[in-house]
Amino acid sequence: MKRIVSFFCIAVCIASLSAQPKPEYNLQFNHLATRWDEGMPVGNGMMGALVWQKDSMLRLSLDRADLWDERKALDLSKFNFQWVKKHVLAHDYGTVHQLGDAPYDNIVYPTKLPAVAIEFDIHSFGNVLSNVLDIKTALNTIKFQNGVVFNCYIHALEQQGYFDFENLPATEADSIFASITPHLIPRDYAGSEQTKNDNSHSGEGLRKLGYAKGTVTKNEDAIRYHQPTYEGHYYEVLIKWKRLAGNKVIGTWTISNDKPAVVSAFSTSITESTVWKTHVNWWKNFWSKSSVNIPDTLIEKQYYLEQYKLGCVARKGAPAITLQAVWTADNGSLPPWKGDFHNDLNTQLSYWSSYTGNHLLEAATYTDWLWKIKRKNHQYTKQYFQVDGLNVPGVVTFDGDPMGGWIQYSLSPTIGAWCAQHFYWQWKYSMDDAFLKNKAYPYIHEVASYLENITALKNGIRKLPLSSSPEYNDNDINAWFLNWSNYDLSLSKFLFTAAIEVSDSAGKSEEAIHWKKILNELPDYNVNETGLTVAPHQNLDVSHRHMSPYMAIYPLALLDVNKPEDKIIIENSFKHLEEKGTGGWCGYSFAWMACLYARAYEADKAVKDLEIFASNFCSPNSFHLNGDQKGGQYSNFTYRPFTLEGNFAFAQGVQELLLQSRNGYIQVFPAVPASWQNVSFNTLRTEGAFLVSAKKMNGTYEIKILSEKGGRAKLKLPFKTIAIVSQKDVQVKNNGDGFIMLNCNPGGTIVIKSLP
Repeated sequence: MKRIVSFFCIAVCIASLSAQPKPEYNLQFNHLATRWDEGMPVGNGMMGALVWQKDSMLRLSLDRADLWDERKALDLSKFNFQWVKKHVLAHDYGTVHQLGDAPYDNIVYPTKLPAVAIEFDIHSFGNVLSNVLDIKTALNTIKFQNGVVFNCYIHALEQQGYFDFENLPATEADSIFASITPHLIPRDYAGSEQTKNDNSHSGEGLRKLGYAKGTVTKNEDAIRYHQPTYEGHYYEVLIKWKRLAGNKVIGTWTISNDKPAVVSAFSTSITESTVWKTHVNWWKNFWSKSSVNIPDTLIEKQYYLEQYKLGCVARKGAPAITLQAVWTADNGSLPPWKGDFHNDLNTQLSYWSSYTGNHLLEAATYTDWLWKIKRKNHQYTKQYFQVDGLNVPGVVTFDGDPMGGWIQYSLSPTIGAWCAQHFYWQWKYSMDDAFLKNKAYPYIHEVASYLENITALKNGIRKLPLSSSPEYNDNDINAWFLNWSNYDLSLSKFLFTAAIEVSDSAGKSEEAIHWKKILNELPDYNVNETGLTVAPHQNLDVSHRHMSPYMAIYPLALLDVNKPEDKIIIENSFKHLEEKGTGGWCGYSFAWMACLYARAYEADKAVKDLEIFASNFCSPNSFHLNGDQKGGQYSNFTYRPFTLEGNFAFAQGVQELLLQSRNGYIQVFPAVPASWQNVSFNTLRTEGAFLVSAKKMNGTYEIKILSEKGGRAKLKLPFKTIAIVSQKDVQVKNNGDGFIMLNCNPGGTIVIKSLP
């Protein structure tokens, strides 16, 4: 037994060591970016910076996630869901536009706010020899022709950024030191209404916010900037620096919100201090959680860059991931789509990879934020839908207020169900009993109660008053359907199914029976020869960016390709999608479609879409830019608004090739292309709190499983004949049907190999 335990411990240690990213995954250039959306990204969930060059200046575009103007534009006292239905039935939709859409379109707030920039004069340093972002430690290092080296990072846990210049020329010391004194570049709230169009779908010019001019206080080693915003709110930026012996300058900066900015003392080196060590240790732990190794360099590098960005934008205590998170646009305007929380796709996709990727702490930033704004969401539900229970706005502010705009989706009746899936996943992937009791069960219960209240029985079938399918028919009256869209229906089916499970697991069997009754009152999916339609009598008739009609396949896993009747629906749906082409797709469409293909075991098609995403829809710094950056090769969208959901959906697309868990079973290497002879992964996570590592080497397989919490697992293997190398606290039953049953004690482990 000791030998078996030692074997497994060694295997776990090897997996942990191999999880640290390789140098070739770094962002490496011989120049500085000349656009903000191509800059080197650093961040810690609350603060962020983009490092690039503007004119002859080295520029750090600074951001803080909770900088918001929360003034209200939408007035829900003037209309509600039933009022909208009345106007839809009367074909009088102009009035609805005026109340529901015009405030979002015509009033600049509420909105995410950009912060300031720091600039350094580098014109005398010569050309850039190398510009490297080390994703292992989140350190950006720039080396110049004259030997000067610039380093910067944002501490993983403290709200403080650091920078230094090394090897400054000794012969011109005083003039050089003067030239690299930090310049604080405030936002121009009194400037032009709109900057030059940079094709990034920018918002309004900052002048429309109406802020007073900020004040700058300087002395020989510090700059403090105080910017009033609205109704007594403000933010501050503090930069401090010092000149050291050895031709070196070291500095630090921070941004505060509604309180004076303060920085802690900094040492003589930003990479040799205790502060640096705590930063590096955080990133070491982050990277140790999981890793993948695949024989496609383009996809593998993009995957690790997505994981790096996740580490930059998700942190306990920080807000959930918005459209741009901690990298708000630095182009003189407000960010695209106000930089807000879009819960009709963007926030949800941004967390997909966290669960399988074994980053549950990062995933919890979403459920933590949803829990925080729950009280306001209750108020919204009661006011707009006029029923008890819980729904969530599709477009929402930092504090949880609805923003409106395209109200079919921003005020959708089923957004709460999609948000609830993340409470369900957080529980299923962790099997945390306290989370189930205190958050997952109550949240899902409240959303289920709302959905029961908002729907009505007619001839034994439960009906939704109005339905839609993001973003089909955009913001037209024809975007509304009088019968269930498959989007709304699949979310409702999922929600009541989840309510049954969490009620049973929480010991509330009578509630589970009730939710099963409600679930059975929902109609069947609307299906025809095209597979899943948008809604009854509405096929998908154009190429469309949002995969909303296919939610039941992924992410909801209500349809399973292993069931013959579902397989037909899935195959017909994909055939129809392919016939319509990708002209109407954005970058995230390809990442989502890769997940869909993987769930249908169409490995080559999934890989192709991942390659298209990485090669055509990303900036050189790996940011998802929505449009096709190669002139419309795969999409008619050729603009470049930066949003993050496509990046993280891409990462999940990679993980879906390697490991899937749904409907009570785990599948290893479910969608690996035949050409991938050597592929492996370490400590990816499945439902049931199982950590799985596996490798495929020239047709031979090895699988290692650790059960954190114990329990049963049904394992679908990519091979038929097995050998158990080691096992501890795990009972195994081989049914001989391609599945093996595992009955695990907490901490139980097993290693399985394939036999020829």
